[in-house]
Amino acid sequence: MDFRTDDHTLALIEQVRGFLDEHIRPAEAVLEQQYAAAADPFDVEPPIKEELKAKARAAGLWNLFLPDPKWGAGLTNLQYAPLAEITGHSIDLAPETFNCSPPDAGNMELLALYGTEEQQARWLRPLLDGEIRSCFAMTEPAVASSDPNNLQTTIVRDGDDYVINGHKWWTTGILRPHTKLIIVMGVSNPDAPAGQQHSMVLVPRDTPGIEIRRSLPVFGFPHHAYGGHGEVVFADVRVPAANVLGPEGGGFAVAQARLGPGRIHHCMRLLGHCERAIELMCRRAHERVTFGTPLAEQGVVQEWIADARMDVEQARLLVLKTAWLMDTVGAKGARVEISAIKVVVPKITARIVDRAIQAFGGAGVSNDLPLANYYVEARYLQIGDGPDEVHRRAVARRELRKYAG
Repeated sequence: MDFRTDDHTLALIEQVRGFLDEHIRPAEAVLEQQYAAAADPFDVEPPIKEELKAKARAAGLWNLFLPDPKWGAGLTNLQYAPLAEITGHSIDLAPETFNCSPPDAGNMELLALYGTEEQQARWLRPLLDGEIRSCFAMTEPAVASSDPNNLQTTIVRDGDDYVINGHKWWTTGILRPHTKLIIVMGVSNPDAPAGQQHSMVLVPRDTPGIEIRRSLPVFGFPHHAYGGHGEVVFADVRVPAANVLGPEGGGFAVAQARLGPGRIHHCMRLLGHCERAIELMCRRAHERVTFGTPLAEQGVVQEWIADARMDVEQARLLVLKTAWLMDTVGAKGARVEISAIKVVVPKITARIVDRAIQAFGGAGVSNDLPLANYYVEARYLQIGDGPDEVHRRAVARRELRKYAG
C-alpha cells in the first residue's frame, strides 16, 4: 500500500484549503443569517451558496469526486480523500460549494455508470453543472430498510410506463426548491430470485402523485445533512419505462455501486469534523482558565486532546487503506473495509466532538460553533447508510470464514 500524496493532489489540497479559509469559513455566518431571514426555510436556496459555487467553479475546484475524467476531475479515491476531508470542516457549505455533496454526488455516479445517453443529457449534465439538485428515495418507515429485501414500494410495469406506489422517508434534499429529480428504489420483480427483485427509476419531482408529507429534522436541525430530509408518498406515480436506471431487476447491484463510494466519502468528511473539533478544543484550552489554571494544563483536557489525535490518525489510515483498495480491487473487493470505516469513523468522531463540546461548556451546545452540527452528523451516520450492527456483522463474517472447518 502506498499512501504518498502526489504533486497534483498536493496542489489541489492547497487550493481547496485556501478556498475554505478565504471564502467558505467567513460565509458560514452569512448562511445562517439567510436561512433565518427566510419566511419558509424550506422554500429558499440561500444566495451565498450560488455565489460560492460560482467562485469554486471559476477556480477549477468542481466535481472533484468523480474519477472518470469525462465527467469530473479524474481523481482516484486516494487522491480525493484529503480533499473531502477538508470539505468536512464546513459541512453546511463546503461539499456543495465544490459540487461534491450527497445525495447528488452518489446520484451523479449512478447516472455516469448506468444512465443512458438520454438520461445523462437530461439529468446528469445539469447536476454536473450545479443547475439542479436531486435526491434518493430508498428508506421506508414501515420496515427495517437496512435489509433491502424488506422494501415495500412497488414499481410495476404498465405498458410503456412504470407505476410507483410506496412510502419513503429520510429522503435527503427532497424539500429543496432546486431538487428536480428523485431516484426511487422499489420492488419490480417480486417473483425473481433474490438480488433481482428491485429496480431504480428516475422520477421528476413534479410528477403527479408525489406527496411530500413533512420535513424530518435531526436532533432539531431542520437543514441537517445537505438540505434536510423529507417523508414522501408515491401514489400511482407514472413515469416512462425509459426512466429505469440500469437494467430492470438490477436495483440491488446499482444500490451497492452507489453506497460504497457514498460511505467512504462520508467518512472522509467526518475526519474533517474531527480535525476542526481538535483545533477548536486546543484553542479553547489556551484561552480559558478555570480555578486559576488554564484548561491546557488540566490533565483531563490533555488526555482528551491526546486521545483525539491518536484516534483520528488511526481512523485516517483505515480510510486511506479503504480508498486504496477501492482504487485497486474495486468497491466490491473493499466491501469489508468499507463496513469497518463506516463503524469506526462516526464513532470516533462523536467521541472527539463530544469532548470538544465539553471543553466549551455552554458555547459547545449552541449554534455559535459547528460542534453541535458535527455531533449530530456523526451520531446520525451510525444509522444512515446502514446501521453499525449490519456493518459489524459483515466484518465478523469475514473473520469467521477464515477459521471455518
